[in-house]
Amino acid sequence: MTEHDTRHRVTVIGGGYAGTLAANHLRMRADVDITLVNPWPDFVERVRLHQFVAGTGDATIDYGTLLGEGIQLVVDSATRIDTAARVVRLASGRALSYDYVIYAVGSTATISSSVPGAAEFAFPVAEFEAARRLRARLAELPVDAPVTVVGGGLTGVETAAELAEQGRTVTLVCGGTLVSSWSAPGRRYVARWLSRHGVTVLEADVVTEVGPDAVVLADGAVRSSALTIWATGFGVPGLAAESGLRTDTLGRLLTDETLASVDDDRVVAAGDAAAPSDQPLRMSCQAAGALGAQAANTVLSHIAGTPPAVIDQALTGSCVSLGRHAAVRQLARRDDTAVNLYVGGRLGAAIKEFTCKVGVSRIRREARKPGSAVWVRGGRRLEQSASAARAVTFP
Repeated sequence: MTEHDTRHRVTVIGGGYAGTLAANHLRMRADVDITLVNPWPDFVERVRLHQFVAGTGDATIDYGTLLGEGIQLVVDSATRIDTAARVVRLASGRALSYDYVIYAVGSTATISSSVPGAAEFAFPVAEFEAARRLRARLAELPVDAPVTVVGGGLTGVETAAELAEQGRTVTLVCGGTLVSSWSAPGRRYVARWLSRHGVTVLEADVVTEVGPDAVVLADGAVRSSALTIWATGFGVPGLAAESGLRTDTLGRLLTDETLASVDDDRVVAAGDAAAPSDQPLRMSCQAAGALGAQAANTVLSHIAGTPPAVIDQALTGSCVSLGRHAAVRQLARRDDTAVNLYVGGRLGAAIKEFTCKVGVSRIRREARKPGSAVWVRGGRRLEQSASAARAVTFP
């Protein structure tokens, strides 16, 4: 038996919260060769992209401080998972042979193709390259130039609040209830903060057209907008479907309850792009890191020849930043259903900052001590239809 025969090759596609933690977790076995494929040379803290856009914080971290010894980082994009040949094909033309793949490609910004002008004139905020373009455009505008943020979820609120705190003139078009997945008390707190800081909130209005210097609402009203930011939701990369693997309607990889693809159990999903039993968890770094560890456990079980465990994952609420000095932590039951309890103000801001740091420190701890990851368990995995319907909010 050769040395190659005794080793196991695992390619992790995607270097976000799920993929990076999964790569570190795989080091629980010394006979696993781990390759992490990511389009960017640095780790992106997506929960800080609104800060990056506003110039109030950074959003990238050197992978050298996050990855455990022996993990090979390949800065490239996967274009196809060839399950027959067991290779991951890359944009550079390179092909990586694998025994197992962890599919952690994350989520992407989306701009509705049904809204004229949106793809041409609106700026998404949920990915690093898009956020960098948005930051550059924002820097060109005078501080009193009108800015429209489209989307009343967590990303839209955080972006609107960050800019408003800097004195910018911001309109937030929600297209429905502000932070609709939250409790009424939590929503009221956010609405009051936005009002105090001059944000015009249009809950029931919908943007039907975007121009270079204006937006049109459903009632025909035209509002001046020197910059329109699109934050209505998230999609996922098309890699799974393009590789011939079954996906849900959004494009997330369909898996069983161990996160293994329903088409090929050598492909195991984690994070925003996973749809276990067609009941995906809410897109969030809270879920992603834990799913990364559980996906790695599934691979390790396959290598060991033991039955993998079904996932056990709870979500217990979410946070939203309101500028640099306030935030809200909305509490929830383990099935991610909001309760009428929240923590706001400076204490909320401290909790939000702690939460952001925990996401990164968990990855670093896993690099130092593989297998150390912990997460909240006890979620009702197969009865999450309400949570699944909210799977487009971030963080």
